[in-house]
Amino acid sequence: MSTPVLPDSPDPDGVLAEQLLRLTRRLHRHHKRYLEPVGITPAQFRLLRTVAHYEEPPRMADLAARLEVVPRAVTSLVDGLEAAGRVRRVPDPTNRRVVRIELTDAGRDTLRELRSARRAAAEDILAPLTVEQREVLGGLLSALVDGGAERAC
Repeated sequence: MSTPVLPDSPDPDGVLAEQLLRLTRRLHRHHKRYLEPVGITPAQFRLLRTVAHYEEPPRMADLAARLEVVPRAVTSLVDGLEAAGRVRRVPDPTNRRVVRIELTDAGRDTLRELRSARRAAAEDILAPLTVEQREVLGGLLSALVDGGAERAC
């Protein structure tokens, strides 16, 4: 039987969850600050990275599933990236109803530039930690991320 948490006593799991949320917000703000000069949003950067991981240009539905968003969200992201010349829609060679998304040279250049910005943002956040602390944090975060995926199935 677990001990009830009194209203005035600290809830360790609640405190930890709040710290993780605050860190997530801080990471997002840092990331956004590094991306703004390039003229891209964090969501667009995530889409570019996702497209780059495919060997063949992915379908919009593949991107939506991989990003865990609704297809309409992918359409909006692709529209913005296409207008900026970073991706292009291409017909599927075997099914004319299917549209695939491929990176352009400008998209690949943007990814290279943004990877450096992402590293700089991470370095800002992780600066207070030693190499050993970073390794421990990486292991803990992997356990949370990987463990959460198993429980979701």
